[in-house]
Amino acid sequence: MPTAALPPATYTLSELMVAAAAREIRDGEVVFVGMRLPLIAFVVAKRTHAPNAVGLFENGVIRSTPAPELIYTMADPPNILGATQCLDMLGVMSLLQSGRVHLGFLGAAEVDRFGNLNSTEVRGPKGMVRLPGSGGACDIASLAQRYVAVLEHSRQRLPERVSFITSPGNGEGSGWRKRVHLPRGGPSAVITTKAVLRFGEDGEAYLASAHPVSSVEDVIAHTGWKLRVAENVSTTPEPTAEELKAIREYDREGFWTS
Repeated sequence: MPTAALPPATYTLSELMVAAAAREIRDGEVVFVGMRLPLIAFVVAKRTHAPNAVGLFENGVIRSTPAPELIYTMADPPNILGATQCLDMLGVMSLLQSGRVHLGFLGAAEVDRFGNLNSTEVRGPKGMVRLPGSGGACDIASLAQRYVAVLEHSRQRLPERVSFITSPGNGEGSGWRKRVHLPRGGPSAVITTKAVLRFGEDGEAYLASAHPVSSVEDVIAHTGWKLRVAENVSTTPEPTAEELKAIREYDREGFWTS
C-alpha cells in the first residue's frame, strides 16, 4: 500500500485543508461556518478573496466580520462582540428555508460515495457506537444551496454506504434529491486529509485533486469504494503566503491548525 509523504515544513496538513475550504467560499455569499477548520476558513476567505461573505452560526450569531480573536465554541464572548446580529436558533435556521444560505460546512463520522453524512451511529466489530446526532446538519444539508464536508480520510470514514443517513447528500444517486422533494443543494465537495472529492451529474463522488502529501493511488487505497478519478485530476494547491498569514495571525497557537 502506498505510503503518504509528510507535508512540507512550510505548512501543516490542517493549514492546507483550511486553505482548500476557504476557496469554496465565494464573495458575497451567506455561509454556515461551523467550527474547527471551517471557522478558520471563513477568516481566510474574508481576508483574501471574499471580503463580503457573511457568516452564520447555528446558535443564532450572524457576522459580517470574523470574531476579533480565536473562538473555541460558537457561543464564546468574542463571537458575540461586534456581531451583526444575535438571533435565536430559529431565526438563523429560517434563512435556510428561504433559500438564502449559499454554502454550509459540515463534519461527520462517515461520508459515503453519494455524499450522505452520518453523525448518528457507527456500526463496527465492537457493535454500535452512538454519536451526537444531527444538530442543524440535516437542515443545512437539505436546504443550503450546497454544502462541503470536512473529515479525516480513511476507509472507515468513507464507506460505500453510511451506517445511518443523518444528513442527506445525493441519496441513491442521480435525481434522488428531486424525487424526495429537496428543492436545491446537495454536496459540492468533500475535503479530507488526503484529497478533495467532488460530485458528478450522477451524484457520485470522484477524486478531483490529491493533496501534495498523497498520491492518487494512496487516496484510492484509503477509500471504501472504487473511487473514480477525474480525467484532469490535479494536485491540491498549497496554501499561499497570504492564506498562511491569515491562518497564523488568527490561530496563533495552532489550536485548530497545528
